[in-house]
Amino acid sequence: MSDVLQAAAVSPETPFAAYLIVRQRGASLTAHQGSSTVRSIVGQEHEFNALLQLVGIHDLGHRRRIRVTGEDRLRWLNGMLTNAVQTLPQGHWNYSLLLNAQGRIQGDCNVFQSPNEVFLETDASQVRHIFEHLDRFIIMDDVTLEEPDSTMTALGFVGPRAAQTLERLGLPVPGEQQFTASGVFTVVRAYGVVVPHYTVWLPIEELDALLDKAALLGADLCGLDATEALRVLEAVPLYGVDILERHLPQETNQKRALNFSKGCYLGQEIVERIRSRATVHRSLRQFELTGSLPAPGAVLKVGETAVGGLSSVAACRSRIFALGFIRNEPVDRGDRIEYEGGTAMPLNAPPSMD
Repeated sequence: MSDVLQAAAVSPETPFAAYLIVRQRGASLTAHQGSSTVRSIVGQEHEFNALLQLVGIHDLGHRRRIRVTGEDRLRWLNGMLTNAVQTLPQGHWNYSLLLNAQGRIQGDCNVFQSPNEVFLETDASQVRHIFEHLDRFIIMDDVTLEEPDSTMTALGFVGPRAAQTLERLGLPVPGEQQFTASGVFTVVRAYGVVVPHYTVWLPIEELDALLDKAALLGADLCGLDATEALRVLEAVPLYGVDILERHLPQETNQKRALNFSKGCYLGQEIVERIRSRATVHRSLRQFELTGSLPAPGAVLKVGETAVGGLSSVAACRSRIFALGFIRNEPVDRGDRIEYEGGTAMPLNAPPSMD
């Protein structure tokens, strides 16, 4: 699994974890992106299959929403993020990066366009840094940043039957990259590559009742081991694990985070220079591994020469997938790429698990 699972820092348990601790004594907690959650509930294989084939509900209690208000919020945010904000329709969202003047990635977030406000959704581990990064650029602008609402939490509904389960719970099912409020709930059609993903934001006080109802409908609760395996299978990088502050946007292959027609923003000069010259020498790639299951941090080699490293690794049924950075030349040449214990094959797209 990704090395974030090895984090030693003590983090507050999520409401989802608290729910399971009450119902399942001895639940094993682990730190994850600024919070503590449950690794597994009935077993990774069962939970992973539920996410792929049926519907699984998992913890998103590590996610936070920074609220941005003020008359200048759209113009100002448009100049701070790599994706478009001013032209983002209400009720829609997109994925964006935050850069410094040298074009290095300072964080990532999902941007939600609502009437009179914008929400930046990110991990708890990033909130303080993003808040401070943005705040120092508010000078004469009518913009206010508000701390995340501690009374709210989030759940993920994932799998082919996720939409059906939401409907049976009386919740809306938004279209692609859209979100819909329904009473105290907000449902988001989240990013998913292999299976549909939805996020439900709700008051913490509503979580127990919603999970109880979902269980009666046959939904499986899933722990971090299973959702991390799905994340690696879908080749979705995690900031602070797969993407770090030293990386440039085009090195990460996150094309959905970039808009080249939106106008100026912090770090844009570097992004445009890279686009015009095509000068990145390393890239974040997905690999299928043949051999033993390595730990995150395993070095990739061609012969005796180190050419990259793995940052997230997951066993998915009988196969092993990983994410990591590698120099482009050996991939372009089709070189044999090895790690201690096996070989790594670069993939051009997430594979099917049928």
